[in-house]
Amino acid sequence: MSKPLILGLTGSIGMGKSTVAAIFAEAGVPVFDADAEVRALQGPDGALLPAIEAAFPGSTGPAGVLREVLGARVFGDQAALARLEAIVHPAVARRREAFLAAHAAAPLVVFDIPLLFEKGGSAAVDEVLVVSAPPEVQRARVLARAGMTGKKFTRILALQMPDAEKRARADHVIDTGGPLAETERAVRALIARLTTG
Repeated sequence: MSKPLILGLTGSIGMGKSTVAAIFAEAGVPVFDADAEVRALQGPDGALLPAIEAAFPGSTGPAGVLREVLGARVFGDQAALARLEAIVHPAVARRREAFLAAHAAAPLVVFDIPLLFEKGGSAAVDEVLVVSAPPEVQRARVLARAGMTGKKFTRILALQMPDAEKRARADHVIDTGGPLAETERAVRALIARLTTG
């Protein structure tokens, strides 16, 4: 039985990854959103709350993980971060396997993974799509977000692989710096290319 082509979707902060993921979904392509799965696992009644609370006492509440509390515990502490990832990553992997099983008949599925290259996830996909935009467009988008500062943006960028390197390692690149209609056309053209072998 043939299995779907797995397209890894990634891109740095503010590059339009969520927009591109939504275009794939609207076109009928199943999309696995790793961040959304983490939020569900860590949200109210999330399956990982007991394990996270046991490892980091006082880091959860009725609304789920207290992100600022947990973030302060793991930020800059490699051992603590590794402990958290050992709880979260296997659970997300199980959700991803279930997603693949549910969409085994689809010709194409998308794994939306923000830190695909940084966390070595590119081995789990067949091809990689990087979304990119000019630096000034990226900066304007990110600084328009609530609670974002120039300093925070610089810190996030420092943790991410440079955009040029991501583009160089990608199988496909879509520029999201132009009008939305152009991005939509590019995504639909890519879907057509990948599904009509």
